[in-house]
This record gives sequence, structure tokens and C-alpha cells, in this order.
Amino acid sequence: MSLAFATPRRRRRPSLTPMIDVVFLLLVFFLLAARFAHEGAIPISASGAQPPYEGPPRLVEVRPEGLSLNGVALAPEALLTELSGVAASPEDAVILRPRGGATLQQLVTAMELLRDAGHARLVLVE
Repeated sequence: MSLAFATPRRRRRPSLTPMIDVVFLLLVFFLLAARFAHEGAIPISASGAQPPYEGPPRLVEVRPEGLSLNGVALAPEALLTELSGVAASPEDAVILRPRGGATLQQLVTAMELLRDAGHARLVLVE
């Protein structure tokens, strides 16, 4: 008894078109989702070769409830006004100290406020 099998069908090669479409869509997605601009950065110097501290104290404390200059709580605008009276020039060092559970965002906001006002030498202490 002989069994007759059907003639084997020719195998189809898989089409690459759907894979090319998916790769193209991923390429378009990543191009649209990519950021092409640099994020803002606050430069912090780790160099020990800084000029010595001179002049009256300029200690800005960052607290959860706000900012203070030399222990006196002030609004951000008032802080800048008072700081300009204490600092001889914007190149004078301003000491920043986070206190009492201040968040990193509050510290960065204070640093940006001082940087935008022209104070480039910020010293961060614990």
C-alpha cells in the first residue's frame, strides 16, 4: 500500500515591507521626541582656587517657607534688593545654605534667582 502525498508547496519568503514600515515609524517617533536644545545649567565650580571671602556676610538660607538673608526672612524681590546693598559687586561670593528640609527644587530656584540677578559666584554649603 503506497501513500500518495500532495506535492509540497513552495515556501513564500517573508515580506520585509511591514518591518521597514515599523522601523520608519520608530525613526520618525524618535526624531520628533528628541530634544534638540540644551537644557539650562547652573555652573558650580569645584575648584579650590577661589579668591578669599571679603566684605560683610552674604548668607542666603533656603527654607521650605522661603528665603532669608543673614537670618532675616525676605521675599525674593526684597532679598535681591538687600543683597545688592550688602554686596559691593555681583562678583562677590554669595553663600547658599539649604535648611530645615528645603527641597532641591527650592535650592535650584534660589540659585537661578541669584544667577539671573547677576550673582555668578555662588557657594553652596551644608
